[in-house]
Amino acid sequence: MSGCEYLTLAGSGESRYEEKKSVFLGFAARFEKEEDVLAWLASQKRAYPDARHHVYAYRLREGNTTRYSDDREPQGTAGMPTLDVLRGRDLYDCAVCVIRYFGGTLLGTGGLVRAYGSAAADAVKGAGIVRMTLRRAFTLSLSYADHPRVASVLSEYGATVSDVEYAEVVTLSGTLDDAKTDALDSALYDATAGRSAHAWGDPLFSPIPIKTE
Repeated sequence: MSGCEYLTLAGSGESRYEEKKSVFLGFAARFEKEEDVLAWLASQKRAYPDARHHVYAYRLREGNTTRYSDDREPQGTAGMPTLDVLRGRDLYDCAVCVIRYFGGTLLGTGGLVRAYGSAAADAVKGAGIVRMTLRRAFTLSLSYADHPRVASVLSEYGATVSDVEYAEVVTLSGTLDDAKTDALDSALYDATAGRSAHAWGDPLFSPIPIKTE
């Protein structure tokens, strides 16, 4: 995680894993506030009151917070494997809860680690992962003659153009990585000899989907 980008879940995901008649239900969701995580975990307990264990792990950028719980499973066999799924993928602002219905047979340390880790990983896979990148919106007005050169410059700097309006002038709207704004300012000035006019919005995190195995 850096100040300009981080990985998180694209949405919510669920999973089911069975081992020797024990059933593990995995749930993954995205959050930014710890109070929202705690409310979600409480709702999971209410939804599955008869389950033996409600294990969880979460990581938040706010306060660089990391927490997990074994919920009465042997230490290190449940919460930590669940947390390792988030750490291994470098995920923040998300939580995973794995609910276990005991099947009557002890699974042992290795079996528990495998079961909780698998349920957590499958829930995360179902949610999908996005890279949140700090980007800045822009609006750019230019002449028709300058449009081809400007389009090439925007492409070179990785800008995303979301709208083009053709009137007396060409108006482009889009977003750019926040770290590239100063460089693009100079490039646009050179490409149009200072004829273009543009305005920047406030920097905001925007999601970019990434492929996962």
